[in-house]
Amino acid sequence: MPEKKRPFPAKIAAGIKLIVLDVDGVLTEGKITIDSNGVESKNFHVRDGLALAHAAKAGLLTAIISGRYSKVIELRSRELNIAHVHQGIDNKKKVFAELLATLKLNPKQAAYMGDDVNDLEVLAVAGLSAAPADADALVKKSVLWVSSFHGGNGAVREMVQGILSKQGKWPY
Repeated sequence: MPEKKRPFPAKIAAGIKLIVLDVDGVLTEGKITIDSNGVESKNFHVRDGLALAHAAKAGLLTAIISGRYSKVIELRSRELNIAHVHQGIDNKKKVFAELLATLKLNPKQAAYMGDDVNDLEVLAVAGLSAAPADADALVKKSVLWVSSFHGGNGAVREMVQGILSKQGKWPY
């Protein structure tokens, strides 16, 4: 039986000041490609990047908390002007709390999109918890909102556009 689409949480979106994202399965489709020379590559959707650029122009802060380290993430984060990049993180909830303290924000002011069970602790405390359409079933049950799109295929764009639209800051 298909999932019932949940409405975008407009009241919560209005107060979001920080967008935090996992990478593999959220900004990417979750596949990791490593060639015979050990060089890793990931695919990122340009629409997700454009939405994050609009978020920055609108004054929202952006961050990444990833369980893996990848040079590719450093490069993409730099392109998108994501200032807060945390990689190789075992305890995402701790890093999330430290990030909020540094930025003087409370959890209700943060949106977090994750796709797997290692994101559950952060999703439980974020003001706007979200997941891509192809996220783990337990994750999708635990979040406020599930995107219509899969990770790496516009899920981030849909969430960011929803937030900016509710704040009257989406330029189109």
